[in-house]
Amino acid sequence: MPSFGRRGAFWSAALVLALALWSSGAPSVLYPDYAERWSLPAVVMTSVFAAYPFALLVMLLIAGGIADIVGRRRAMLTGVALIALGAVLFAVAPHVGFLFAGRVLQGVGVGFAMSAASASLVEHSVFRSPRAASAATTVSTSGGLTLALLCGGALAQFAPLPLVTTYVVLFVFAVAAFALVALTPDDRPSASPRWRPSLPRLSPGAGLAVLAAVLGVVVAYSVGAVFLSLGAQMARQLTETDDLFVIGLILGLSSTAIGVTALLIGRVPSRIAALAGGAVSLAGLGAMVVTSATGSLAWFVVWCIVGGIGYSLAFAGGVGLAAAAAAPEHRAGPFSLVYLVAYLLQTIVAVGVGALATSLGLATAVDVIAPLLGLLAVTLVIVSAMAVAPRPQSLNERTV
Repeated sequence: MPSFGRRGAFWSAALVLALALWSSGAPSVLYPDYAERWSLPAVVMTSVFAAYPFALLVMLLIAGGIADIVGRRRAMLTGVALIALGAVLFAVAPHVGFLFAGRVLQGVGVGFAMSAASASLVEHSVFRSPRAASAATTVSTSGGLTLALLCGGALAQFAPLPLVTTYVVLFVFAVAAFALVALTPDDRPSASPRWRPSLPRLSPGAGLAVLAAVLGVVVAYSVGAVFLSLGAQMARQLTETDDLFVIGLILGLSSTAIGVTALLIGRVPSRIAALAGGAVSLAGLGAMVVTSATGSLAWFVVWCIVGGIGYSLAFAGGVGLAAAAAAPEHRAGPFSLVYLVAYLLQTIVAVGVGALATSLGLATAVDVIAPLLGLLAVTLVIVSAMAVAPRPQSLNERTV
C-alpha cells in the first residue's frame, strides 16, 4: 500500500486541523434557523455550541497526551472518524438533543485529533523557519473556519435541505481526511508504554512561556466563542436579512483576516506575536462594544476584521510558544495543556454570554463579557512581554 513521506504527513495534519475547525464552526450560521424552527432561546443555542468545547475539555483532561503513546497517526484517525459520526447526527437531527449529541462527538473527536495534528505539523514541517509551523497551524484552522462559514452559508441559502447538506459535505471532507491520514507512515513509538494520565513534560524554565502560550490561545478561543455563538444573530439583526449566504460572507471576513494575518507573520517571533495578539484583541473587543451600542454594520465589519487579526496573532504566538516549551518526544502533552485551558474558558464564555443574552439582552451581554475578556488580553500582553521561550531539550540531552 502506498504511503506519504514527510511532506504528505505535514499536509495531512494541516487538513485534519482544518477539519477540526470546520466541524466547530459548521453550525454557526445555522443557529438562528435552529432557534426559529424549534423555538429555542439564546442560552440553549450557546449551550449547544458549548457542548463541543466541554466534551473536548473532558477528552483532553482524560487523555491529553495519548498521541504521545499511540502515535499521531492513530490519534488523528480516531478523531476524524468521530467528527464524521458527529456530522451524521447533525444531518439527521429531528430535535435539539441530536445537536447536543453531535457536538459531543465532534468535541471528543477533535480532542483526539487536534493535539496530534498540531504536534505532527511541527515534527513534519516543510518550512525552514521553526515559527512557520505555528503560522501553518493558524492558516489551517482559519481555512477550516472559513469553509464552515462561507460554504455553510451558501449551502444553507441555495442548496436543498439547508440543515442537512452542509453536514453531508463535512462528512465527505472527513472521509477524505481519514483516507489521506491513513496513507501517512505509522509513527507509533518503538517502546509502547502503558497509557496513564500524566502531566505534560516541559523543558526546564518553561513555566512563563507556557503561561503565555495558554493565555494566547485562551484569548483567541474566548473571543472566538462570542463570535461563533452569537455572531450570526448579531449579523442578522444588523443587516436585517435572513440571507444565510450574506451572513456567512460577513462572518467569513473574520476567518479570512485570521488566515491572511497568519501568512504574513511566519517570521515574527512567537513571543512578539502573542504580545501583539493581546493588544489587537483588546482593540477588537472595543469594536465589539461599539457595535453593540450603536447597532452599526460598519463597526461590526471592523470587529470581524480586527478581531480576526487579533485571534491570528494570539493563537499563532501561543502555539509557537507551546512548541518551543516542549521536549520533542512529549510534544503533544503541552499542546493538550494549552487546548485544555483554552476550551475550558471557551465553554464558560459561550454558556455565560448565552445566559446573559437570554435574560438581559444581547447588548448587556456584550457589555458584561467585553471587560472580562479585555482583562485576559491585558494579562496576555504583560506575560508575553516577560516570557522567553526556552530551547527545547530532548530526553537524551536532559539525562547527559
